Amino acid sequence: MTVFTTQTGRRIFLVLILGVACPYPVFSADQVASYVGSAQCSRCHPAETEKWRGSHHDLSMARAAPDTVLGNFADAQITVNGVTSRFFKRDDGYFVRTDGPDGELHDYPIRYTFGWYPLQQYLVEYPRGRLQSLGLAWDTRPLSEGGQRWFHLYPQEELKPGDALHWTSPDQTWNYQCAECHSTNIQKHYDLKTDSYRTTWDEIDVACEACHGPGGSHVTWAELVSRDPGVPAPPGKGLVVDLVDRDGGAWLVEPADGKPHRSVPRKHPIQVEMCARCHSRRGQIWEPYQHGQPLGDTHRLALLEDHLYFPDGQIKGEVYVYGSFIQSKMYRAGVTCGDCHDPHDLQLRATDNTLCTGCHLAVRYDTRAHHFHDPETPGSSCINCHMPQRVYMVNDLRADHSLRVPRPDLSVDLGTPNACNQCHSDKTAEWAAEVVAAKYPDSSHRGIHFGEILHAARNAEADAGTRLIALAADSSQPGIARATAVALLGDLGESQHLLTIRRLLEDGDPLVRMAAVRVLENADVSTRVDQGWLLLDDPVRIVRIEASRVLAPLLRQPLPEKFREPLSRGVDEYIRTLRTNEDRAEAHLSLGLVGLAAGNAEYAEQAYQTALRIDPGFSPAYVNLADLYRQLGRDADGERLLRSGIDVVPTNADLRHALGLLLVREKRTAEALEELRLAARQNTENVHYAYVYALALHSYGKPGQAIAVLEDAQRQYPGNRPILNALVEFYRDRGDSEQARIYADKLRALAP
Repeated sequence: MTVFTTQTGRRIFLVLILGVACPYPVFSADQVASYVGSAQCSRCHPAETEKWRGSHHDLSMARAAPDTVLGNFADAQITVNGVTSRFFKRDDGYFVRTDGPDGELHDYPIRYTFGWYPLQQYLVEYPRGRLQSLGLAWDTRPLSEGGQRWFHLYPQEELKPGDALHWTSPDQTWNYQCAECHSTNIQKHYDLKTDSYRTTWDEIDVACEACHGPGGSHVTWAELVSRDPGVPAPPGKGLVVDLVDRDGGAWLVEPADGKPHRSVPRKHPIQVEMCARCHSRRGQIWEPYQHGQPLGDTHRLALLEDHLYFPDGQIKGEVYVYGSFIQSKMYRAGVTCGDCHDPHDLQLRATDNTLCTGCHLAVRYDTRAHHFHDPETPGSSCINCHMPQRVYMVNDLRADHSLRVPRPDLSVDLGTPNACNQCHSDKTAEWAAEVVAAKYPDSSHRGIHFGEILHAARNAEADAGTRLIALAADSSQPGIARATAVALLGDLGESQHLLTIRRLLEDGDPLVRMAAVRVLENADVSTRVDQGWLLLDDPVRIVRIEASRVLAPLLRQPLPEKFREPLSRGVDEYIRTLRTNEDRAEAHLSLGLVGLAAGNAEYAEQAYQTALRIDPGFSPAYVNLADLYRQLGRDADGERLLRSGIDVVPTNADLRHALGLLLVREKRTAEALEELRLAARQNTENVHYAYVYALALHSYGKPGQAIAVLEDAQRQYPGNRPILNALVEFYRDRGDSEQARIYADKLRALAP
């Protein structure tokens, strides 16, 4: 074999076969494919390029210019929450006059546009290489649809500087929050020492190589073929990731039941996971992105958390498609994004029912007998019934991709939305459930749903643990739902569940394995080692780093080298995932926890201080650092720290609660009760704060006030066992056996 280098610097291997040199581009361990740009791609792929031009990907980001700025910058004004912002032009540049980090009005230059339809956002150049995303956006819809106006993305929020949603906050920084998904080959280049960025990209928009990967080797091969058509094609024609089905499979309809299936099952969800990199609610954990590798190697997917999804898995928060799609039967059948969307212009392959009847027989499904609505009415639309839409960012309708059968019966029991009442808003969910039951009396879609189990767990129902175990172990259920069940098992913290966790650590779904490893935090050291050690070598990074995090405290033990080496390697990998986001305070909070796990208090203190340096409003760092000072016997330092944090974020309940506990230790009763009262009042969603405040009142001789606090909390959280336990105890201590018995009965109903 001979190696030579092309003019572009690419390494080409010549394989000698029967004395004939055959140029064959391949990858080697020391070789990284280069980016070549969409202009190069368009030379051979003009049709695909033409489709891509003008697509949402092509228009995802652009320099502010007359042909890219859609908003009205002709001295337009908008007033939101008492702040009047003005949009104007100066010297051919675009500007906004709005409130800055000091609350005063300043002129800021608009450097880039962000998005195209149905809204366009704008990026402001900020000190230290930051680009900040304005909370004010332009509605690009036609005037007849309510568009052509300035509006605020958070119209119901009274945002002040320092608020996480204010446009000047770290949460609105493009370099971290947005860049990866709006440009090609983003390199963040954050410098912790100066808290600054030198972010670069290969192309400003989402171009060819954002999805296909760097095309240097592919272009090299294509150039060789143009000179010698006989050159053999390397795997994937030199592309880093091959997104084309090359198995000869096709979607067919099964005559027996009229349902579609693929003639050759898809083996790997490469295309779907590639799209999920951006079209999902996730956090980046690794740089650079590795095309063709599992999503879990570079990103951590959010589970069905209560603020993101309804109990049955329907979209609630802004979750960007993937988390709902992987719940669907279509995903499990092998459907990919490209089956419904043209991969280059991103449009649906059809906008009427023919999109679905290409696979689902029209004579069976596009009929009144199936959807019981008149043709051409909204109720006859497959998408309206099976992919109901929800509005985000004020005017952006997005479809739920779980492709579910409407379940108004779940709406009755769980309060979840359903497609029927989305149209029939004048009717009740009970009405919709009765109609569906009458039309489909023998439907197989009305059995127990995983949403009922997740809902029961979040409401602390008596059999929640048993039901969660059954769901977690049921491989016929969506992996994201099973992983959520495992996570909720961990929240219950009951040791008997660890036997089930042992099996789930070997599950085929990395989301389930990741959640199962987390549960091991509730176990003793020997159980963690016995069940979690092998996960240090899991093939997917999100599982490995969870195992490393859970096992990190063992570094304080005198381990034999054969055990210390893999654990140290795993912890190093975990630390690198955190360093990927070292521009974020939460990453340094986690680094501090790693330091504590390894017994290095000085490292932990420095990490917490770094978190506060880059984000002075990040309350968890104050709380953790104050607790570290408690462990070190430095409560005076902890009190000063917490009070300084309250000065920065005075409405933060976590800081008040931590300060209250510190004052309890100091036996400063009146001050402690006031801080605990403020914490319970400022965050009524955290029932633990009300519980602790009530305990403090009771212990300081105020049983009547304690009971009043608990009863308020119990009305809001009727299934909370600690609250009920405390009410039973407090009424018993008062000699009120009748009231104690009432709450004991409620507790017994929850936990027989």
